[in-house]
Amino acid sequence: MNTPSVSVVNLGCRVNRVESDRICRDLSARGLSLVDEAAADLVVINTCAVTGEAEAKTRKAVRHALGLPRGPRVVVTGCVVNLHPDELCDLSPRVVAEPSKVDVADRVCELLSWVPDGSSPGCLDAERLLGRSRLGVKIQDGCNNRCAYCIVWKARGPERSVPVGAVLEQVRAADAAGVPEVVLTGVNLGAYSAATEGEAPVGLVGLIESILCRTGIPQIRLSSIEPMDVTDELIDCMAAHGDRIAPFLHLPVQSGCSATLARMGRPYTTREFEETVARIRDKVPACGISGDLIVGFPGETESEFADTRSFVERVGFSRLHVFRYSARPGTPAASMPDQVAPEVMASRSAAVRELVAASARSDARSRIGTCERAVLEYGNRGTLGSFHRVVVDGVPEDASSGILEVQIESIDEAGVLHARPAAGPLR
Repeated sequence: MNTPSVSVVNLGCRVNRVESDRICRDLSARGLSLVDEAAADLVVINTCAVTGEAEAKTRKAVRHALGLPRGPRVVVTGCVVNLHPDELCDLSPRVVAEPSKVDVADRVCELLSWVPDGSSPGCLDAERLLGRSRLGVKIQDGCNNRCAYCIVWKARGPERSVPVGAVLEQVRAADAAGVPEVVLTGVNLGAYSAATEGEAPVGLVGLIESILCRTGIPQIRLSSIEPMDVTDELIDCMAAHGDRIAPFLHLPVQSGCSATLARMGRPYTTREFEETVARIRDKVPACGISGDLIVGFPGETESEFADTRSFVERVGFSRLHVFRYSARPGTPAASMPDQVAPEVMASRSAAVRELVAASARSDARSRIGTCERAVLEYGNRGTLGSFHRVVVDGVPEDASSGILEVQIESIDEAGVLHARPAAGPLR
């Protein structure tokens, strides 16, 4: 029997990306071939429902897969499936919903009538499955917050954490595979609380310290973490272990106006956010600060938007993802008065993106003359600890992935930093 071929399509957030990588490894461990969509007998689509646009992209992805010449079966999983289990299946009898991502590989085997023989180890393949140099490690899922605009808590369920031992196992596997950096991911990273057998539960900082003490992974990076969860303990941990923790934090601020934040149900003010950023930069001066921002939230006036613009200029983000408000049915915000017109949201989004582009370039330029660690991903191209893109001159364009200390020398017209090795490879 010929080995069936499967393609995995990922949509949405960093957590989805990590989960899709895990699905790939599970499929590989069962002896299935991973291929591009066009060559697949079956397509797995990991869906996203964070915005109306994301759901539209999900439906488009399913229709695209159904229209492929080989006529593949389609297995859908993820947030859209958990929110609207029948919606995607109604598109075609070839669509099958699997709400449990950990069961996707078994469902695929069932649909393809494939019986694994146990001969495939399903080991990590940093080149083919994980990107060349960075592996996401999921440590947490679910959210207990109830932000007025958000539907994710319904799709993902309540907060729950991966046991410390299971996290350590994933990190050690990544280290053994030659991955120089792991990214700790979760829906609400700061809510992490779990234990290793026989030990007291630990929070996020305790988990980080366990990884640093019990594994040899060269570098840890944190994905998105809520501003109110950035504690002095976390900042001190980053400062104390600057040789192994990437100087970068992604903080989903969502608005630069305190009145808007209150309507959103966000438990902090812009002043408190700026104080948090000041503490970070005091203890970890090289730290890159990125974030998420929603424009056009219901009731956002021109004055409130002006507050947001001023806030963005003051903070000096190294990156900022700007989203137009998307009404999600079933959320409090969807029925709020004073919904902002789409054309106004578009104008405000463009204005903020201009500010962000200037801010990102300024932050990158400020790093010229300094040293940072760089993770090489594509030959001599890679990512700094602060998450700026970098080209390391003097390194072959076909260099293997790894991590090294670099001296930043210049910035090009595209905003990409150029650097030279400051020392030998760290990995």
